[in-house]
Amino acid sequence: MATTTHVTLADLDLFANGAPWATFDELRAHDPVSWNEEDAPNKGFWGVTRYQDIVEVLRDTETFSSEVGAVNLEELDQSQIEIRKSMLERDGTRHRALRKLLQPAFTPKALAVYESFLRGVTANSLDVALARDQFDFVDDVAADFPIRVLARLLGVPEEDTDQLIEWGNRMVGNTDPESADVLASDPDSEKYRDLPFRSPAALEVFEYGFALAQERRGGTGDDLVSQLVNGVPIDGIPLDDRDFRNYFLLLVVAGNETTRHTISHTMNHLINHPDQMELLRQNPDKIDWAVEEFLRYASRCTTSAELPLKTPNWVGAASKLETRWSCGSPRVTVIRRSSMIPTDSTSSAIRTSTCPSVGVARTCVWATPWHAWRSA
Repeated sequence: MATTTHVTLADLDLFANGAPWATFDELRAHDPVSWNEEDAPNKGFWGVTRYQDIVEVLRDTETFSSEVGAVNLEELDQSQIEIRKSMLERDGTRHRALRKLLQPAFTPKALAVYESFLRGVTANSLDVALARDQFDFVDDVAADFPIRVLARLLGVPEEDTDQLIEWGNRMVGNTDPESADVLASDPDSEKYRDLPFRSPAALEVFEYGFALAQERRGGTGDDLVSQLVNGVPIDGIPLDDRDFRNYFLLLVVAGNETTRHTISHTMNHLINHPDQMELLRQNPDKIDWAVEEFLRYASRCTTSAELPLKTPNWVGAASKLETRWSCGSPRVTVIRRSSMIPTDSTSSAIRTSTCPSVGVARTCVWATPWHAWRSA
């Protein structure tokens, strides 16, 4: 097990076999706000691992702002932040307005209309996969199902589904030589610095989205693209080209990647815990609750970021970190945040207080698994 003395949560090897629970346990117990080194050009970040502290960071919008590039591992300058800004990088009224623009399409009542379609897609994906002697679960089931659902919601032709998957792979896999057009660490990626994930694939997604928008502007369709181009957010500010392209790209990537990973991780957990698989087989009435647990336990969103508007009141207050309680969404998620934690702090809550930056360091918040809450 890695020890907090030398561990850095920026080390991707920690996650080679899934979330490093033992490391999280140790950090929560001994170093709940820890300094994590990063390779240049990033400057490092603070890691927050106790659940209630995470909740406070997520909810305290007066202290922490999302308007800093919430889905990026890389540190962005102000120009990049503005160009890439999507709903995720918004606070307050504008965030709520952009979110509510499509929220009605995802209510239980609205999604109930798709029940027959969803059951059919599920059956088809499984029938095709199980007819083979061997199949790749991620490619043939976990990826196939969500992208077909997304295509239906976006109103795009079924023959374009493979292209949507490819775009997502090329963008999100920007550190994977097998997926990326240009690796994010490659100097050539500087040419694409203003694009999400520094990926030229984003340009193809933008072009495809704008073509759909042109087709549907002024129409009466109820697909997500029609709602984006013909709807007006509740704050009265219509979407401009930047809003639309970044919203559309968010749907393509998030609608594809998150569900795919949730399904893949869930199947992996069930394979590794056959007793739980058998429990569900013997007790199908527990499946509804199990789905909620799958959504919590399977990490499907790994990064976001926030910028401090002021110094958090609890930073450096060891007594504030002593009492913890359980609530909210127990996602196993890495959330990169910014925080004005004094670099000269000597608080016992911040055991590593040497920071190479000047007074302001990002904070990376790591959510805890449900079974660790009571001890957190």
